[in-house]
Amino acid sequence: MADGALTASPPAGRLPAALRIAIVYLAARALTTLFLVLAAELSGPTSRFGADATVGSLSMGWDAQWYWLVGTGGYPTELPRGDSGAVAENAWAFMPLYPVLVRTLGLLTGYPIAAVALALVAGYLSCLALHALLRDRLDGPAAMWAVVLFATGPLAALFQMGYAESLFLLWLLLALRLLQRRRFGWLYLLIPLMGYTRPGVLAFALLLALYGIVRWVRRRHDPLPVREIVHIVALGLLAAGVGLSWQVIAGIATGEPGAYLETELSWRRSWTGDPEAPFLPFDGFVQASALWFRLWGMPEWWGWIALAACVVAVAAALLFSPQVRRLGVEVRLWSAAYLLYLLAVFFPQSSLFRLLLPLAPLYGALAAPRSLAWRVAMLTLGVAGQWWWIYNMLALGNTYYQIP
Repeated sequence: MADGALTASPPAGRLPAALRIAIVYLAARALTTLFLVLAAELSGPTSRFGADATVGSLSMGWDAQWYWLVGTGGYPTELPRGDSGAVAENAWAFMPLYPVLVRTLGLLTGYPIAAVALALVAGYLSCLALHALLRDRLDGPAAMWAVVLFATGPLAALFQMGYAESLFLLWLLLALRLLQRRRFGWLYLLIPLMGYTRPGVLAFALLLALYGIVRWVRRRHDPLPVREIVHIVALGLLAAGVGLSWQVIAGIATGEPGAYLETELSWRRSWTGDPEAPFLPFDGFVQASALWFRLWGMPEWWGWIALAACVVAVAAALLFSPQVRRLGVEVRLWSAAYLLYLLAVFFPQSSLFRLLLPLAPLYGALAAPRSLAWRVAMLTLGVAGQWWWIYNMLALGNTYYQIP
């Protein structure tokens, strides 16, 4: 879709990149399966999954249950409410495309098998798209190493769970590749696909705004035809419209204009304990940084200092790191836009790890150094992080800091 082929033609005597990536992906999935088997064995009576957990129950736990509910029962027309009268957690927080596709596939296999199968296939295609995105910016071995780190990284279990992450990532990486090659036509399809798979398309709208500004500033050295200006503006408006449309749809379906926002806030209010707290941009990170440091027995203001330090460090890396700069302006602007989006709307807790998966193109920066020792060290850390995530979120997952 992005450029006629997701992988380049191999030199004589070498396996095609798609096949090499398939071998890497299958090996990575075998490792993840082993970790899931161990996690199921270690799951005890205090775990959310109980002592009789299986790989199947782990793969369909947590948010996978919500997607299953959407796929089989749809969305409520009347919002559930707690004892305080505030809107309670419900299915409107989950976008419809993934469960609808799974339900269609599941007519032959049943919903759980179809859910994992779709995540698996989308994960492999995401690896192909990531390789295509990076191969023009990095040398061949570095692009392949980025795929290896991505396929075996800390969040790799999501490729084998009934979550929408890998499908969203596929749309995103294809969209970034198209933007990289300035082929804007397919973006009119990919933006709605992103928007109705997972929240996050508003970050893509911000990316397009920043991209347009950068292209305008550089127009003397990098011509900006009127046709491309029209596409950038139209696509930015489309992304913003799609990102806001779910609030309108939820409002019409339930008769409550604030249905979606109140649903999203229901998860945050379970942390803050304030059923009346309104949504304020960036307030979630400010509140949570103080809350976490208080839980750790440290002064709240240390949390605000840590938050500010993290923001400055990430901004410096995106602006000045030579490894990140090599990835190109599209990846850097996406990373900045998505992180700003998270800062604006998210209340950070253990799910933050999962929400960082759309930053997958930055694996290219980890793979860029040519030292084999460095790459092996990154691979080792990624695999260790994957086991840590699976063990804590699935084998032990039963408390507020063990939510995937």
